[in-house]
Amino acid sequence: MTGTTHDLTGTSPDTAPAPGAGAGAPESTTPSVARTVTDVLQPRNVLLAGMLGIGLAAAGDWTGLLWGLLGALCAGLIPAGYIEWERGRGTWGDRHVVDRTKRAPIFFVILGSIGGGSVVMVVGNAPTGILAAMLALWAMTIGLLAVNTVWKISVDASVASAAVALLAVVHSPWWLAAYTLTVAACWSRVALGYHTVAQTVAGAGLGAATTVAYVFV
Repeated sequence: MTGTTHDLTGTSPDTAPAPGAGAGAPESTTPSVARTVTDVLQPRNVLLAGMLGIGLAAAGDWTGLLWGLLGALCAGLIPAGYIEWERGRGTWGDRHVVDRTKRAPIFFVILGSIGGGSVVMVVGNAPTGILAAMLALWAMTIGLLAVNTVWKISVDASVASAAVALLAVVHSPWWLAAYTLTVAACWSRVALGYHTVAQTVAGAGLGAATTVAYVFV
């Protein structure tokens, strides 16, 4: 449980720095492959690719790319911009915001941004598939916020899993093969010391559960 589980150094996993991030530790000690994977598969990148694909599949023509871009903007790019703004102010030192206790404001920004984008989609008569994906991501964020109040859960794993699951539902089950990327994202978070295996598995499970939204549309 949070506050009682510690690693071998006696540091809580909620605030433990990544290998190589400690004072005086050389940057070369951070596993370069894991760092590259976690940066490439960070939520804003995954959502940009995933929402564009979902929008295209949902609309069946190029107009879906516009709806997908709106979805990516609201679900990924605006929140990422907010994080960078707070980093500039010195609030956070890392774009991944590894400290669980500082994440709540981000979730509220995501909820507001996705909510606003969903309203635009409703008014603009967006394809059902992309709107359902937006609502699914909104519900997932509620889940992440709730869990985060008591336990650290992997947002990166959640987003990586949700994007694949939603593409599989909207377009083709063959997209499930892309879960190899989700596994890679989970591995990188554990390898860098940001999460435990349980935290990434829980995040991936929550992401996969976003497909429940399609039961109601």
